Amino acid sequence: MTASKDAPLRITVYGENRHEKVDPRVQEIYPEGMHTTIAQGLTRVLAEDGVAAEVRIALLDDIEESLSEEVLAETDVLTWWGHMAHEDVPDAVVERVVRRVHEGMGLLPLHSAHYSKVFKTLMGTTCNLLWRNEGEEERVWTVNGSHPIARGVPHPLIVPAQEMYGEMFDIPAPDELVFVSSFTGGEVFRSGCVFRRGKGKVFYFSPGDQEYPVYHQAEIQRVLANAAVWARPEEREAAPIKIANAPRDWFRGDEADGVTRVI
Repeated sequence: MTASKDAPLRITVYGENRHEKVDPRVQEIYPEGMHTTIAQGLTRVLAEDGVAAEVRIALLDDIEESLSEEVLAETDVLTWWGHMAHEDVPDAVVERVVRRVHEGMGLLPLHSAHYSKVFKTLMGTTCNLLWRNEGEEERVWTVNGSHPIARGVPHPLIVPAQEMYGEMFDIPAPDELVFVSSFTGGEVFRSGCVFRRGKGKVFYFSPGDQEYPVYHQAEIQRVLANAAVWARPEEREAAPIKIANAPRDWFRGDEADGVTRVI
């Protein structure tokens, strides 16, 4: 079934929700959890754009239920934020998320999700990078202004304080590069990368360290909303791939009765 523009965009926001429990600074910035701020930002911007959306939250504490087969089957786009507990994500959950991406579900890995099992599995590389956390200004430069994810995003998008991520970033060459970032220390980073895996669309976006109020920024919320709309599957239900023996001249068999075979 082809996805209708009028059908609600079904988004699941996954949050690790570990720093919020133990770090007073993070609790002050995100008293209801980073996942709640991300979900609220998506809801607000999509509503302003007239995009019908259903946003739900999944947490590591209940990940087997909140990212079950049934939930993922009803998810068009999954956002993923994790940092200190990547290894606590069960391999079975990773496998079904990766499978759903191949089937067409969109995926938005955020910030330190570059080290998540899901992202590393999809990339097939270490996803290592340089980093330094001194609260430096980040400037996010649009390098593909025609891409839908860049719509309405200021050039540059300025994040007043953020953890520095720098090259080399050990990922495959992106299918498209939407943003690059620069930092006060002179480093640069591919901060907005597009990949296609199977039928699914993946957008990695790096701004968003837990120690800074990045996800409260309206400009960041705009990027995530744009990305969610872009990443929605073209087909709601993935059609199974049919593999069958094809006898010689099979395609001529229907010519006599005027029937066209549809695969």
